[in-house]
Amino acid sequence: MTKITRRKLIQTGLAAGAFAATTRCAQNPAPLGTPNNPAQGPEVNTNQIADVTLRMIGTGVSQINEIKEKAEEDLGFKLELRALSTEENNQIAITQPDQYDIFDGEYFSLPLVVPSGNLQPVDISRITDFDKIVPIFTTGSLYDGAPVNTSQGTSPIRVMYVQGEDSSEFATEATGWATLIPFQYNADTLGYRPDLVGRTIESWAELFNDEFQGKTSILDIPSIGIIDAAMVAEALGLMEFADKGNMTREELDQITTILIERKRAGQFRAFWKTFDESVNFMSSGEVVLQSMWSPAVTAVKSQGIECIYAPLKEGYRGWGGGIGLSRNLSGIQRDAAYEYINWMLEGWVGAFLGRQGYYSAAPENARKYMSEAEWAFWYEGQAASEDMVDPFGKTLEKAGAVRDGGSFEERMGNVVVWNSVMEEQVYLVQKWNEFIAA
Repeated sequence: MTKITRRKLIQTGLAAGAFAATTRCAQNPAPLGTPNNPAQGPEVNTNQIADVTLRMIGTGVSQINEIKEKAEEDLGFKLELRALSTEENNQIAITQPDQYDIFDGEYFSLPLVVPSGNLQPVDISRITDFDKIVPIFTTGSLYDGAPVNTSQGTSPIRVMYVQGEDSSEFATEATGWATLIPFQYNADTLGYRPDLVGRTIESWAELFNDEFQGKTSILDIPSIGIIDAAMVAEALGLMEFADKGNMTREELDQITTILIERKRAGQFRAFWKTFDESVNFMSSGEVVLQSMWSPAVTAVKSQGIECIYAPLKEGYRGWGGGIGLSRNLSGIQRDAAYEYINWMLEGWVGAFLGRQGYYSAAPENARKYMSEAEWAFWYEGQAASEDMVDPFGKTLEKAGAVRDGGSFEERMGNVVVWNSVMEEQVYLVQKWNEFIAA
């Protein structure tokens, strides 16, 4: 009997989908389903799925060759990756929709991107495992009483849905049309070198502590760095914000003054924009405490250097990323893009990214590709029963270690603010540049 592989099923399904749409067949056996309006479906019938190439733009966090190669192997078509800064990614999404097919972006960027009309809403009925997505994205809550349920900033639920198939306006409740389909997210905090700090870091306030003068760093992306600064200012009792993710001009003036004062006092060793910069600062010992991302901490650990991602008492800053579709996608290419989204949720990618410390949008799917020891360590907060290894084969944690911050619910449940684009975004960038230039 001929062996039927997942790749063969996908290729057959896509070809059948194209054929059914072309002939306007009322009954479509293809696993992708027919388009909502068959009259506007693909105009050509092709079995050459291998000829499809999808162009994807995104940040370096997820533009990873190993993921690309696995996707191409499983799906049978090609992907072209273009790794960009957050600003470049958004700019191209807004102004050059003919330059990409798939937008890999963050939810906080959507108030900028979606109004451009350059993303076509994602048809939720075509997402196989939508019901398995973490409710943070689909309903806005994780569990009763979780701080994340009432978090500030651009919580994903605020920008998850649009009003209809042709809409570029956000919906205030769930609809059948999504902006992005999530695949990764995390709770961000401060990283530090315990061997150089000499004690446990428990508060955001420590970033401005004179004890670490000249040895701290903050992220130089205005929309994110300003929120980290606000967490510090609140922890010190210097300020209170109505919404740290949507500051007023007066609040931006005040937090900028505080930042400039700390900079002139010599508090900061440097500012970083890229993952590699943050790793180098920490691994070299130039910086002992700084804004960090989870994979940067794991990268430091993979060098055999102890680095802790601090669970801080004031809570975490959250972020989430997902996949969106260019308005120009149609026909067999759109079918392929939907299959790519479904593949991203199927589990392999979630497990791959989970070994860097990220969370999967469909955790139970990712669990199928993780060992029990990995699941217990990364999601349940249990002590590692064996050495934990990253996706590239490097040992991150020795047996007996416990993940910084504990379980999934302890970490994501305590997100108190999300990365955001503010109403005063132009003014924010102006004030942030004043700080960097001071």
